Amino acid sequence: MKIPRCMSSQHPDNVTSPFFAEDTILGGEDEIREAYYAFSHLGCEEQMWDHEGKEVDNFVVKKLLTKYEHFFKANKLGKDVFLTLRVPNPTFEKSEAKILLETLESIPRSFDVAKLFYQEDISPIFEVILPMTTSPKCLNRIYHYYKNFVVGKQDKPFFKGDATIAEWIGEFKPKEINVIPLIEDKEHMLNAHNMVKEYLKDKKIEYQRVFLARSDPAENYGSVSAILINKIALQRLHELAGNISVEILPIIGLGSAPFRGNFKPINVDNCLGEYPSVQTFTVQSAFKYDYPEENVKGAIDEIKRRKRDKPVPVDEERCLEIVERVSREYRKQVQILAPLINQVATYVPQRRRRKLHIGLFGYSRSIKGMSLPRAIVFCASLYSIGLPPEILGINALRDKDIEYFEGVYRNFEKDLEDAMSYFNTDALKILPSSLAKRLRTDIIEFETNEEHKRVTSQIINCLRKEQFSHIQELITEAAQIRKFLG
Repeated sequence: MKIPRCMSSQHPDNVTSPFFAEDTILGGEDEIREAYYAFSHLGCEEQMWDHEGKEVDNFVVKKLLTKYEHFFKANKLGKDVFLTLRVPNPTFEKSEAKILLETLESIPRSFDVAKLFYQEDISPIFEVILPMTTSPKCLNRIYHYYKNFVVGKQDKPFFKGDATIAEWIGEFKPKEINVIPLIEDKEHMLNAHNMVKEYLKDKKIEYQRVFLARSDPAENYGSVSAILINKIALQRLHELAGNISVEILPIIGLGSAPFRGNFKPINVDNCLGEYPSVQTFTVQSAFKYDYPEENVKGAIDEIKRRKRDKPVPVDEERCLEIVERVSREYRKQVQILAPLINQVATYVPQRRRRKLHIGLFGYSRSIKGMSLPRAIVFCASLYSIGLPPEILGINALRDKDIEYFEGVYRNFEKDLEDAMSYFNTDALKILPSSLAKRLRTDIIEFETNEEHKRVTSQIINCLRKEQFSHIQELITEAAQIRKFLG
């Protein structure tokens, strides 16, 4: 089985709209075109199709095969390129719970469409991603619901003495699906190996994909903490694979903003070196649309060319002590900043017709009762006032921590240098003095992006004077300089 190295996702972190979009806000048919573009032009092997928080096109397979027949005849959907569904999690998203059932029911219909198109049995969809996974029970519910209730009903008669459902409707395939946990909070990321082990104990499979979040842990605990949590999780998953003789293939959700991963076409080499055991990297919207296409294609080719390796070894006890210390300070600072973040967030432009899932920061995103926007808007709000979120909490780092990072968090200085280029000292003037004094800006030397500083100073001035009419325009201008929204 070919396991993709690049998964195109629908994360709305882009500033520039793609050429095929009918509007600055992508949705509907734009996302069908986007999937084709990611496959055919950029070279991504996989497209994540999001069924959370939006009106979903359940006929995506039929539309792709009929609209782009020539491409998909040569590149078989389900063998050469892949469509992977992200479904709602009924444990936390009750209002969208039944969308999960509708999505699972659509998988055999997509199989029938592909069979007619290819004249052979090909499953165009055979994997689903479950966000906010906190228990192997949730994974098993999806796995067994599909097996027992979507496919399993085919052998039952409509009523006693009548034909079976399969005899009238047709056979239901594929008979089973793979369920990929998307794990987004510290507690469960650190326990990912145990959850996966429990889930796999009664299944005979050759591999299991595990999706580790990067943006949500950063917003929850700070950027440094998110990286160390991921490092520990990857190490534990690698050890599990050796113990149970099942290949564990991690996916990591990196964005273009340094706070969300610093994964952009001009920095893929560093990210591949930071996470060598990851099999699949998410290629989010800013990566795809805020850089020249030839740069994007070259970066994706480089990702596909490189082979995965063993994880970077870490001292788990030492890393966890740093995480606890940094995240404690980070949360205190974010709590002070929350009103300002929420004020700026209202002016961050929208890029997708959706509300992203509620996340794990207290449902929805709260620290001690203080609500926050999701990670992309959270980042956009802070970068837009010249306060890169990477700076939050790092005053808790000690010199010996930074020395330790040389062999563990290899790109610490590079990531912080990239982030601090967007720092504007004027931002300190609109912060409470108690917070401004605690922020540490002297860990590394950095070069200020003067153009970005000019725009963010205008945003800061607008906030101080309560002149809000041009703030969204200025936020967009600053984002264009950075080449990501948030």
